Amino acid sequence: MLALALLVLVHEFGHYFFSRVFGVKVEKFYLFFNPWFTLFKYKPKKRATQPGEEEKASWRDTEYGIGWLPLGGYCKIAGMIDESMDKEQMAQPEKPWEFRAKPAYQRLLIMVGGVLFNFIAAIAIYSGIVYTWGEKFLPFRNASEGMMYSETAHRIGFQDGDIPLFADDNELDYLSGETVLAIVDAKQVKVLRHQSDTIIIDIPQNFIFDANKDAEDGQSLMAYRLPVVVYDTQNGMGAKKSGMEKGDKIVAVNDIKTPSYDIFKAELDKNKDKTVSLTYIRNGKENITDVEIDSDGKIGITLTPITDIYETITIDYSIFKSIPRGIEMGVEKLSGYISQMKYIFTSEGAKSLGGFGALGSIFPETWDWANFWNITAFLSVILAFMNILPIPALDGGHVLFLLVEIITRRKPSDKFLEYAQMAGMIFLLLLMVYANGNDIYRFFLK
Repeated sequence: MLALALLVLVHEFGHYFFSRVFGVKVEKFYLFFNPWFTLFKYKPKKRATQPGEEEKASWRDTEYGIGWLPLGGYCKIAGMIDESMDKEQMAQPEKPWEFRAKPAYQRLLIMVGGVLFNFIAAIAIYSGIVYTWGEKFLPFRNASEGMMYSETAHRIGFQDGDIPLFADDNELDYLSGETVLAIVDAKQVKVLRHQSDTIIIDIPQNFIFDANKDAEDGQSLMAYRLPVVVYDTQNGMGAKKSGMEKGDKIVAVNDIKTPSYDIFKAELDKNKDKTVSLTYIRNGKENITDVEIDSDGKIGITLTPITDIYETITIDYSIFKSIPRGIEMGVEKLSGYISQMKYIFTSEGAKSLGGFGALGSIFPETWDWANFWNITAFLSVILAFMNILPIPALDGGHVLFLLVEIITRRKPSDKFLEYAQMAGMIFLLLLMVYANGNDIYRFFLK
């Protein structure tokens, strides 16, 4: 709700800002919609004008408020055919402070203002993120045990332990959303296997949908393998009794190799209430000891975090360096999102559309400022792109008609714009019902 409120305010303020710059009257500025009633509204008192003085639009002409329906917000601009469908106003003689009275280029800037401000907001947030927290990542080349993969990835040829190198011609440096997208969108992925063999894996067409199904089931396409390195031992449990110490790296259970925690835990679960032979490395030497496993499949160890096992890279940014990096991140996110749009026009892509449930599910269950701002910035990029699509009732539809007017020097009739607005609103309503229906199916019925 907080992310949505911020992004709606930024978007509508973009329209408001350019309207005020060009002297266009803004009748209402609302966060969220207010059918039937309003939670809060404020109408500034108009300043008295001198007799004979020409009336001009000002911020005092605007009613500011908060609606009760959190599906967006709106900025009602005088003399414009929008979702309010105010035909009565449009039937009146044209006023100099109205949208329709302004030159086409000014109307164009007013309409792209929301999209522009959303993208600028995303860049500002990304810049703030890297300035505040920097960037810390684990390069693939430093993770010697490689990656672990989902069953879907296994089926097309990935093996646990593979280290990604290239997706087509794009070098893969570390695990991120962009890296996963590059892999599922590639034709071929090159990996390093067994620390020596270079393997080419062919990626099936539309593999992104299989990866999305994994994500819906809570499975990541890939993740760093976590070596089993002891950080601490618990009194009275098997590891402590056997003399295991901090820094011991467990590499086998009953001679079965355990390069990662998931394999190690599976072997412990097979041997509950038994004593097993553990192979571990201490100070470069291999040792073997017998360890008791309790009824829960545990030996009483705390694992060393992966960032303490492998060398990570941390980049700190000054205020001046954070801005170019923010721009770069914004462009990367936008490019990645645009590249995925081709899948929307397939049957599987249509099934993957989500509404407010899907939107909420991308936020973590526990509060974290870095995650919150990261996701909010990404949503701001999405909001900017979706609004610029040339669909009537969206900003992009108005932009399309304005570009036609600029090119042909002929303004579309009000009647045509009204019909286009109605058609666009019906289409968007049906799309919203379909997307939220997908959410209901996925979360409650599937």
